[in-house]
Amino acid sequence: MSQRSIPPFRADHVGSFLRPVYLLEARAQYAKGEINAQQLRAVEDKAITEIVRFQEDVGLKSVTDGEFRRTFFHLDFLRQLDGVEADDPTLVTDDHGHEHLAPQPIRVTGKVRHARDIQRADYEYLSSQISVGHTAKVTIPSPTMLHFRGGRAGIDALAYPELDPAFYDDVARAYGQELQSLYEAGCRYVQMDDTNMAYLCDEHMREAARQRGDNPNELPHRYASFINKVVAHKPEGMVLAMHLCRGNFKSTHAAAGNYEPVAEALLSEMHLDAYFMEYDDDRSGDFRPLRFLPKGKIAVLGLVTTKFGALESKDALKRRIHEAAKYAPLEQLALSPQCGFSSTVHGNNIAVEDQRSKLRLVVETAQEVWGDN
Repeated sequence: MSQRSIPPFRADHVGSFLRPVYLLEARAQYAKGEINAQQLRAVEDKAITEIVRFQEDVGLKSVTDGEFRRTFFHLDFLRQLDGVEADDPTLVTDDHGHEHLAPQPIRVTGKVRHARDIQRADYEYLSSQISVGHTAKVTIPSPTMLHFRGGRAGIDALAYPELDPAFYDDVARAYGQELQSLYEAGCRYVQMDDTNMAYLCDEHMREAARQRGDNPNELPHRYASFINKVVAHKPEGMVLAMHLCRGNFKSTHAAAGNYEPVAEALLSEMHLDAYFMEYDDDRSGDFRPLRFLPKGKIAVLGLVTTKFGALESKDALKRRIHEAAKYAPLEQLALSPQCGFSSTVHGNNIAVEDQRSKLRLVVETAQEVWGDN
């Protein structure tokens, strides 16, 4: 069996990296008005060039900008759509002294429109920095976030008296226009980061959905239809993947649960090309849900944690890959870390060099399981 020549690759990754100290300092200066946006972007450019070299040196074929221009993986994108408003999450400390983000509702206050290119300039800089033989990947938040956080109450009834089809069609059209903009700039690999399908595996989150007036058994199928509306706008030749996330703020998680409640809608009904699925610990359950993976799709197994620095055993990773292959063909599987290293600007509780060790482990394991490049 051989490595893949198109994304997702046998050794892939979710996208975000720990921000270098000098970039965090520049962001603080910008917030105080000590430098302007152009000066901040120059610092971001330098950091992105460095993280591109890092990814290439470690052996990855897919390369991101580390999400170095973002504070939050989702809000920086969603707030650029017309009709969408959201406040920054608040930082809270629990009884054990652990910090968590308390998410604020994302509000749809008017008709959702794609008013401007959102990621195009960022992609163009990223693509200018990568070497031949590598593929630039853009990460964007899933459109389901515009519904799940607030439900019907979070979407203005004057703009959308009925959600179906007007709301879903408008959002899908806006996403389609962004995908087209990226495609015209040369982008062929986009990943949508989705917490909501994974949250619907957690009974506490399912109950919260019920309290908002939604049926957690129906939502996965509704979201599959929603995602398919986006896919219908996808330019031919673009790979569109989804990352399933259970929360990743400062090495914490927000949800747990086997994929079984969403597996059929997620894997069989969505017309996506690939899925990055968290499988780094018992929170994610077993691999049986992979039986719903149709031919032609790829499941990227997130077996290596980005939450802690302890390095996984290569032999244990191989055993788990072959266990997953009991439910989905080995040629339809790949390997990655379970999430990014820094879904928000705050970063996980992991050392910078641990990023290198984790990614080298992914690359080496994939080479031994699926063959050399």
